[in-house]
Amino acid sequence: MENILIAVNVILAVILVIVILLQRSEGGALGLGVSQDSFTSARSVGSFLTKFTSIVAALFIITSIALVVISRDEIREVQSVLEKEEKQDSSLPQIPESSK
Repeated sequence: MENILIAVNVILAVILVIVILLQRSEGGALGLGVSQDSFTSARSVGSFLTKFTSIVAALFIITSIALVVISRDEIREVQSVLEKEEKQDSSLPQIPESSK
């Protein structure tokens, strides 16, 4: 399950980068890229790309949160690094307890 979510997350990240790069710059940018001739035709394409970007971004965030939740469940199984090492290295000599 985790591998599928990682693959989907990577695919969504690539799609998100491509869609953002396809969008037209609407910022000031010293007046570059803004022309009144293509304003009406670019608006409908921009609207679609904006909606598509928001949908892909939301899916990316959801898959990222799901991956965090899955990885937190795996971390809770091991309580301490020291306890984990003790269980693995049981062949090492143990320190004798003092008797009173």
